[in-house]
Amino acid sequence: MATTPPPEDDEQALFKEAVRGVRKLKQDTISPHRAPVKVKAQRHEVRKDKAEAHPFSDLYEPWLEQEGPTRYRQADTSAYELKKLRRGDYVPDLFLDLHGLTQEQAKEELAALLLAARRQHVKCVSIMHGHGKHILKQRLPMWLAQHPQVLAFHQATRAWGGNAALLVLLRVEL
Repeated sequence: MATTPPPEDDEQALFKEAVRGVRKLKQDTISPHRAPVKVKAQRHEVRKDKAEAHPFSDLYEPWLEQEGPTRYRQADTSAYELKKLRRGDYVPDLFLDLHGLTQEQAKEELAALLLAARRQHVKCVSIMHGHGKHILKQRLPMWLAQHPQVLAFHQATRAWGGNAALLVLLRVEL
C-alpha cells in the first residue's frame, strides 16, 4: 500500500491561509421526529384495544325467553350458574351505568367494560340500562349475547338495580 508523503511546510501554510476564518457548519439536515418508546407502546395498546373491541351488531337477535325477567346463558354454561346470578350469589366487581347514552355510545362503553373486565380477570359485572324508553333495555341483551366472553346474564336483584340492570357472568382467562 502506497503512503502519501507528508505535505511540505509551504503547502501547509498555504492551506492554513486558505481556510482562515472558516468555521464548522451546523448540521442542516432535518431528522424525522421519532416518538419516544413509551408513546409508541401506548399507541400499540390503543390499536390492540380497538382490534379487540367487539363490534356489536344491531341485526343479530338471539333467542331470549320473552316470559319473566331478562336472562340468557350460552349452551355450554350450566343452568346452575344462571340460577346463582338470579339469586344474587355473584357480587359484581365492575359497574357500568348507561343512563343518558345513545346506542352507539352505549356500545363503546360496553366494549370498554368487557375489555377492562377481561384485563382485570373479573367474573361478574353489573350494567345499569335504566327504564327510559326501553331502547337500551332491549338492545343490551342482544349485544351481550354476541360477545364470546359473556357466559350468562340475568336481570339484577333489587340490591343491584332490579329490572333496570343486568348482572353479567363473564369467562375468566388466566
